[in-house]
Amino acid sequence: MFKKILIANRGEIAVRIVRTCAEMGILSVAIFTDPDRFSLHVKRADEAHFIGDDALAGYLDPRRIVDLAREAGCDAIHPGYGFLSENDEFARICHQAGIAFIGPASEVIAGMGNKTHARASMIKAGVPVTPGSEGNLANKQEALTLAEEIGYPIMLKATSGGGGRGIRRCDSADQLDQAWDRVISEATKAFGSADVFMEKCVVDPLHIEVQILADSHGNVIHLFERDCSIQRRNQKLIEVAPSPQLTPEQRTYVGEQAVKAARAVGYENAGTVEFLVRDNEVYFMEMNTRVQVEHTITEEITGVDIVREQIRIAAGMKLTYRQEDIMLHGFAMQFRINAEDPKNDFLPTFGRITRYYAPGGPGVRVDTAIYTGYDIPPYFDSMCLKLVVWAMTWDDVLERGIRALNDMRVQGVKTTAPYYQEILRHPEFRARRFNTGFVPAHPELLNYSEKRHPEGVALAIAAAIAAHAGL
Repeated sequence: MFKKILIANRGEIAVRIVRTCAEMGILSVAIFTDPDRFSLHVKRADEAHFIGDDALAGYLDPRRIVDLAREAGCDAIHPGYGFLSENDEFARICHQAGIAFIGPASEVIAGMGNKTHARASMIKAGVPVTPGSEGNLANKQEALTLAEEIGYPIMLKATSGGGGRGIRRCDSADQLDQAWDRVISEATKAFGSADVFMEKCVVDPLHIEVQILADSHGNVIHLFERDCSIQRRNQKLIEVAPSPQLTPEQRTYVGEQAVKAARAVGYENAGTVEFLVRDNEVYFMEMNTRVQVEHTITEEITGVDIVREQIRIAAGMKLTYRQEDIMLHGFAMQFRINAEDPKNDFLPTFGRITRYYAPGGPGVRVDTAIYTGYDIPPYFDSMCLKLVVWAMTWDDVLERGIRALNDMRVQGVKTTAPYYQEILRHPEFRARRFNTGFVPAHPELLNYSEKRHPEGVALAIAAAIAAHAGL
């Protein structure tokens, strides 16, 4: 087993990894740039090393991170999610330096990161994919011709894309003509590649993803699925595990397809196979070669520490579990609490957290790196915490979610929490009838009251009195 792991990330996922390292008796090493000097992951790790003034550059420099890991005496690096987690060059440099990369091999990352290569691999393995281009599109005219053949609407996607970027839905030839240059530009800026491909747009499907684990001894299992259909502009907001909408037969099928996909590409470590489900049709969408933001809810319904399994697999050990050991227990729901103002087109509201109170009680988990007095920097993602609730029944997890969201206090910035309460109260969501079109179909949910909680009013009055007394 490893003795010391460098965490090539920041924020809540870095804190999450630190905790599992501590439970496994492994020393943890944090890295940070200037805006993160006072971040919680820096305080919680056994060691912390400064990697530069620039907010992002240090987190995106694979050679510097690997050199620092060697200097600190680390024998492994955990990339978390985002940043370099799906960077095949980073995985390769780690291997060359004799440091274990806690993730799949660089060749697998490169193959699955290229969406057209991933589609070809799935077709060869017999995993169903949506109709679309066989490879990258050569030019706009080829795109227009193919779109007429497969029928609108279509999705134009960056081959190396991810995280909802480099994607445009086109409902007509005119929209495709207008979107082409925009997608090319966005893909080039975000991913360093101008390659794009096309897929038939599956209208308002369920977005279902299956968590898999695979070791170097030929063992591959799935930990059931998550329903990520509540999203805005391809960005996930609320995730549920398991999906309350799949039949037992569909659940078995997507699990089997995910395992088949992992075996087809020789996958090792934790990964996620994503599908679009419409009626009784299931299509492969992509494979994420890292731990997911929403891995928390899978842990809650299965009892499996996914980060622990990642570390064990990277150390050459066998999976702790067999497929028959994985049992479903109740429902779990994750809310991405973003520092955004839903009423102002979800504009980020970076700034100081003046008061923070974490919710608690049975079935409540919070993964975060914020605290009272913490300044949310404007250089990174706007997510400030993940609130996770669990209960044995669907109705109970809804009520627990409402209660936990109401218990939580994040003051100083606006967050998405009030908006999520409206979603949980909506009759269609409560009746388990939702898909990727739910959020755009219900703009009225943004008409929630911004009336302050009594506690917030009391704090505002106290602040006003203190300010007056100081004059």
